[in-house]
Amino acid sequence: MKKIIGTLLFFLFFLSVIAQTNNNSDVVLKINGDEMVGKVTEINDADIKFVYKGETLVYTIKKADILKITYASGRIEFINKPALPSQTANTTPGNANPKPVVVSGLGDHHNKVAILPFSYLIDKQDAGEQMTYAVQNEAFSFLSKHAGMLELQSTNTTNALLIKAGVNSGNIRGFTMGEICDVLGVEFVLQGSIRQDKTSASNISSGSSTVKLNNNNNKNVIGSINGRSSYSGYSTSVQNYSTSVTMSVFNDKGENLFSQDHQSFWSSDNAYKITLQYLLKRTPLYKK
Repeated sequence: MKKIIGTLLFFLFFLSVIAQTNNNSDVVLKINGDEMVGKVTEINDADIKFVYKGETLVYTIKKADILKITYASGRIEFINKPALPSQTANTTPGNANPKPVVVSGLGDHHNKVAILPFSYLIDKQDAGEQMTYAVQNEAFSFLSKHAGMLELQSTNTTNALLIKAGVNSGNIRGFTMGEICDVLGVEFVLQGSIRQDKTSASNISSGSSTVKLNNNNNKNVIGSINGRSSYSGYSTSVQNYSTSVTMSVFNDKGENLFSQDHQSFWSSDNAYKITLQYLLKRTPLYKK
C-alpha cells in the first residue's frame, strides 16, 4: 500500500514539474498555425526577439506573422486579432493592424467584377509577383473588351483594396469569396491559377551552303571550272512546358458560378496566354 501511495505521489510531483516548466515559457502562435515555445526577450514596433526553449540563439519574428503571444504569466496579447464579420471599419488610430473591411452594400456590388491576382507556379515554385500581376492584367485587358453591361474594376484598385484589407496570397484561403467581394465592393470575382512544368527540350538547327564558281581562262580546256564551297549553320535548344490553367468565378454570396481547368495544347513558355483566353471565353462574364 505504501508503495502505491509513493508511486502516486511521485507521479503527481512529476506532473507538477512539467506544468511549472510549461508555465515558465512564453508561447507565440503564428498566423499559419505554427507554435513557438520559449521566451520573448524584446518587443519592437515591427518585430519581436524570441529564444526557443533550451536554446540561446535569438530569433527575430515579424509582428505581421504573429497571431497572439501567451506569456508565462498567463497574459495573452493579440498581435493580429481577426476582425469579426460584423466589423466594417478598417484600421483605427492607435491600431496598426489591418482588418478586412466592407466597403459598400450589396446594392453597390451589382454588375461589378474584380479579377484577383493569379497564382503562378513554375516547377512547383512561385513565379513571383511580376508574373502574378502580369497575368491579372492580361485577363483584365482581354475581358474588358467583352464585358457587355458588366463593369470591370481596375487591377490597381483591386490590388490596393486587398492590401488595405490585409488580404494576400498567403492568407486569402482564410476568407470566403463572399467576404472578398465585400472587401472589393463587387458582385463577382474571378480567381485563377497557372501551373507550368518543364518537360522535354527540342533541338532546332539550320544551315546554308555557298558554292563560288570561277572560270579558268589560262587553260585550253573548254569547260574547265574551279570552285570553292562553304557551309554555315547554327543549333539551339528550346525548353518545352506542360501548362495548365484553372479558373473560377464567384458571386458576392460566395457561390461558385464557374470552375474549369484546361491543359494547354501548346508547349511554349507563354502557352498560358492562349489557354487563358480560352477559359475566359467560357466564363459567364464573357460577352461576345
